[in-house]
Amino acid sequence: MTARFTGKTVLVTGGGTGIGRGIALAFAREGASVVVAGRREAALRETVDLVVAEGGRATAVTADVTRGEDVRALVEATVARYGGLDVAVNNVGVLTTPTKVADITEEDWHTTLATNLTGAWLSMKHEIAHMREHGGGAIVNVSSNLGSHKRLANLGAYATSKAAVSTLTRSAALDHIGEGVRINAVSPGPVETPMSSRPGESGTDKAERMRREIPAGRAGTTAEIAAAVLYLASDEAGYAVGTELVLDGGVTA
Repeated sequence: MTARFTGKTVLVTGGGTGIGRGIALAFAREGASVVVAGRREAALRETVDLVVAEGGRATAVTADVTRGEDVRALVEATVARYGGLDVAVNNVGVLTTPTKVADITEEDWHTTLATNLTGAWLSMKHEIAHMREHGGGAIVNVSSNLGSHKRLANLGAYATSKAAVSTLTRSAALDHIGEGVRINAVSPGPVETPMSSRPGESGTDKAERMRREIPAGRAGTTAEIAAAVLYLASDEAGYAVGTELVLDGGVTA
């Protein structure tokens, strides 16, 4: 155990479950004060309770990242609670019903783009606005190996949104590194969370599918994704700007 983030304040969106919860716990274990944000208060409070049970510091803030006013208030609440914002991890994502491009409903298309892409942009917009006026900071966006790196049938909306997040990350990194804000991304493949399971699939069936489909023979863990996020957010990665770490067990190798 190290204490790379002692004295730092970290904001994690989508922090109520899955990868976001794993990231929040990992930062807290390394000394950070963590704010977890999302739309479901109960899930956020569960994450906070887990952090506190391990002796860490965390606060839950309910927010919808598709709404600019929510994100502005989220950043303000983070600063008010802990005195600043040093690291932000933008992890919100949604996967609507898989279907062919021509059959995607307008509602699903707009929901996917609003959450996955506009949510990432609004989050960065308000995070950067604070960081560049207060000595800089680090941002890590959670994208996906689906998008710029790989496509699957019937996931056109999701892949498009995540490809755009990858591009937006690099664009923002170039725009703001001169202001002391360092921006990178991680792009996971299948991880041991409900999002990677198929409807009605048992744990045994999923494990067998992962063995067939992934060169590493298994899905990733939230701890493995969190470790990559913490590296990119740390001073050790000070020369990483606009980097995207693909963590998918060799799927896109």
